[in-house]
Amino acid sequence: MAARAPLPSRLRIAVAVRVLDAGGIVGHPTEGVYGLACDPLDAHAVARLLQVKGRPPAAGFILIAADERRLAPFLGPLPAAARRRMRRTWPGPVTWVAPAAPDVPDWITGGRDTVAVRVTAHPVAAALCAAFGGALVSTSANRHRRPPARDALAARRALGDDVDLYLPGRAGPLAGPTEIRDARTGAVLRPAPERRP
Repeated sequence: MAARAPLPSRLRIAVAVRVLDAGGIVGHPTEGVYGLACDPLDAHAVARLLQVKGRPPAAGFILIAADERRLAPFLGPLPAAARRRMRRTWPGPVTWVAPAAPDVPDWITGGRDTVAVRVTAHPVAAALCAAFGGALVSTSANRHRRPPARDALAARRALGDDVDLYLPGRAGPLAGPTEIRDARTGAVLRPAPERRP
């Protein structure tokens, strides 16, 4: 097995947080693909991310965080059994669609009454979220309907200067985007991808 790549320096993560705070877009690896992050409560940042990807607003976004409490402001009431189901997979590569809090903006939910959330297990994504101090929008680094990038170099080739900062690192062992499940029923909405050898 190859050695794990080192985490970006604290200085580099701090620079990435400054970019996010200023409404910028930061590239970062996740469990399955190389991703793009922005502040989910910054409407201009999210609009710019939609433009960069060429993605329709109705698609909504996944929110990632370093721990569950950073997702709490975005979540509506959930039965205890549903919360236990989510916690059994976190941190990890399972995204859950759960009831959204009433004040979650439509640009996150795509106009639905649910929100997709994950406590990430990727060390770079988790470090970025922890330093930011909250949840982040995280979406695959690609133009709409194009294959997602797996590392910073591929993302830079695809998106160039449309992204303000690329953190180094490769995606985790999954061969594609994370599994998505319904928190209320446990139903699989998007199957788990295979793991890369």
